[in-house]
Amino acid sequence: MMKILIFLFLMLVPSFCLSQMKTGTFSDWEIQQQKEAKPTIIHIYTDWCAICKIESFQLNKDKELVEMINEKFYFINFEAEKTKEKIIFQGKEFNYLPNGNSGIHELVLALSKNKNQLIYPLWIILNEDQELVYYHEGQFKSEEIKEKLLKILAL
Repeated sequence: MMKILIFLFLMLVPSFCLSQMKTGTFSDWEIQQQKEAKPTIIHIYTDWCAICKIESFQLNKDKELVEMINEKFYFINFEAEKTKEKIIFQGKEFNYLPNGNSGIHELVLALSKNKNQLIYPLWIILNEDQELVYYHEGQFKSEEIKEKLLKILAL
């Protein structure tokens, strides 16, 4: 009985500590933008990136930031090397480019300013008109994200 109680406790604790970020896909985003235009955050990451994992955990711990993003922005969490479906973004079609056992999505290459040496995580922030307003390569701490998003909302 004690083992069951400990198991239940360990399963429930993370849900009290972490907020839930609402994420969407590019196809969902196109539909949502037509209903209500909002700024968009595109977070590009990979499964093997340790900084990406740390950043994601820290981001979800910040309830205020999660609430701001959920209410005021669309958030797309995009895995650069495992997303294989065709994506239509800003009227252009992008596909997965296989390379042996791995590969990369063309959209990542199109969005990255650093084509020769991709840096993860990559943050792309678009305004309501789908224009680039902020670009950030590498770790983006919660406080920095909050500051930047508040400035974008004030524009």
